[in-house]
Parts: sequence; C-alpha cells; structure tokens
Amino acid sequence: MRLPIVGVMGSGAYSDRERCVALGRWLAGERVHLLTGGGGGVMSAVSRAFFETRNRAGLVLGILPASSAGGGEAPEGYPNPWVEIPIRTHLHLSGSQGTDVASRNHINVLSCDVLIAMAGSWGTRSEVELALRYRKPIVAYLQQRSDIPRLPESVRVVESFEEVKAFVREALTALLDSSAKRS
Repeated sequence: MRLPIVGVMGSGAYSDRERCVALGRWLAGERVHLLTGGGGGVMSAVSRAFFETRNRAGLVLGILPASSAGGGEAPEGYPNPWVEIPIRTHLHLSGSQGTDVASRNHINVLSCDVLIAMAGSWGTRSEVELALRYRKPIVAYLQQRSDIPRLPESVRVVESFEEVKAFVREALTALLDSSAKRS
C-alpha cells in the first residue's frame, strides 16, 4: 500500500521555525510522504525537519516551478537541499496567479491526500483556494486568520499543534476507510 502524501504549503520567504520543525518531525513519524513547493521559508524548514528525522518511512517531494514560461529550469533556490524527489515542471506562474493553469500549485494540491496551510501570502492563498476547488482536506495552522491574506471563511483555522495532528489523522483515517471500501 502506498504511503499517503501530506502537503505543507506556506511562505517561501519566511517561516515560523518552531512550528515548522515540530510539524516536520511529527509528519516524519506518521508514515507519510511530505510534499512542498520545494523552495525556501516554510517549505525548507518543514522539509529539513522531516528529512533529518531518523527511521522515517516517507520521502520529501518538491514540486518545482520553472524560472520562465516554457523553461524547464527551476529558479535559484529550488529545490531546497532537503528535497529528495524534485519534480520539475514547465509551470512558471505563482503568487496571485497561483490558480492559473500555468501554475504548479494545481500539481501541489492534486498530489496531496491532505494539506496543511501555514502563514504565507498570495501563493499560499491560491493553494488554499485550489484545495477547496478540488475538495481536498485542508487545515490552516496559523496564529491568526490574517496570516494568509483573505483566507476563505470555510477553511478551518487551528492554533494548536494538537489540533493539526487530530485533523491530519482524521483525514488519513477517512482516506484509508474509503480505499478499503473500494477494494
């Protein structure tokens, strides 16, 4: 049976290091793969914590943008050093254009079984929007709702790490239950 994929979406420029490290370490012990956009900030901090955890079963996946339209080269800083499987794309749009068909955010979201949104800007906001569009389970792990601009009211915001863990475990249990019913 394949390991589930948990996506962590957030700022490429900054991170709440303490939250990111705790989240990455915990996910590494949960028998899941970690998926991020492969860059800096939240993506790098969570990836590093996951990667450095001993005896983990999962891998760090990074969906990389292109540096320009039609180009296959990723921008400088991509992938971060902890991405074990870099998935290069030709998709160059991000930020406020993150829901456009030329954005890798569609791949980020569609490849995940459950998503955790952390503090970020318009790119993170677009990934949240896509998770809602594609009906993917998502929780926002934030100190305040405004940590993601114009976060939709339908997205559950949690402040505690225990609430994040409960959400992810519940979503993964539902996934396993639905897979068992299809078998």
